[in-house]
Amino acid sequence: MRQVRRIAPIVLVVAAAGCGSEPQRENLERPAPPVIMTAAVQDEVIRVSPRAVGAGQIELVVSNQSDAAQTVTFETDELGGRLGGNRVSSSSIPAGGTGRLKIDARQGVYSVSVKDDAIRAARVRIGPPRESGQNQLLLP
Repeated sequence: MRQVRRIAPIVLVVAAAGCGSEPQRENLERPAPPVIMTAAVQDEVIRVSPRAVGAGQIELVVSNQSDAAQTVTFETDELGGRLGGNRVSSSSIPAGGTGRLKIDARQGVYSVSVKDDAIRAARVRIGPPRESGQNQLLLP
């Protein structure tokens, strides 16, 4: 009869060098979730909803309900260039089509306009920064 030997498993513990020497990392607040605004470009006017939001990331969804292709521009109405001197413009949106602009807006008054002078621009008020999204569920 053959004898079977059992070998006890060996547990290897490795100690990390310098354990506890890493600096503590601060938990930073998440930015406010983006706000979705809508804009309708009509033959005589641009309508934006909502017309006032807090500062932060904005996604402007534009519906071109006019008879011609349009390029929509989101820019400051005040001196000093609150968008860092830049304005944000969409690509050409065909008549009956839609487009999107992503904007990181600071507090101030802005206009949403097109090159066609016959179409009146809309004004948008951007208020103080919105609250952090720290305890809000993130959705895709």
